[in-house]
Amino acid sequence: MAARHDPVYDELHASPEFAELRRRQRTFIIPATVAFLVWYLLYVVMSNWAGDFMGTKVVGNLNVALIFGLLQFVTTFALAWVYSRYSTSRLDPLARQLDERFIALAGKSSTGRKDH
Repeated sequence: MAARHDPVYDELHASPEFAELRRRQRTFIIPATVAFLVWYLLYVVMSNWAGDFMGTKVVGNLNVALIFGLLQFVTTFALAWVYSRYSTSRLDPLARQLDERFIALAGKSSTGRKDH
């Protein structure tokens, strides 16, 4: 069975606005993912091969490894918060425009069409 394509979606997918939305999304996601993975892998590498440094006590029983581990959580939440702000300001307005256009085009294409 061949996949069916929705002509309204195909039209929106080919639009410059859709391409811009994808470009904006990749502009944030790719660098953020690479940065986070490098930060995480640094923690893993340091834990495996720099044990003396990671075991260095900073305050009381808190050592560098524990602080790095806790910073992984902070980084995760900070990245989610930054992405939420980025999405709200740069992605959502364009996505709303595309959604409104989709609804308008879908409404036009469904009039006069009989679904079976």
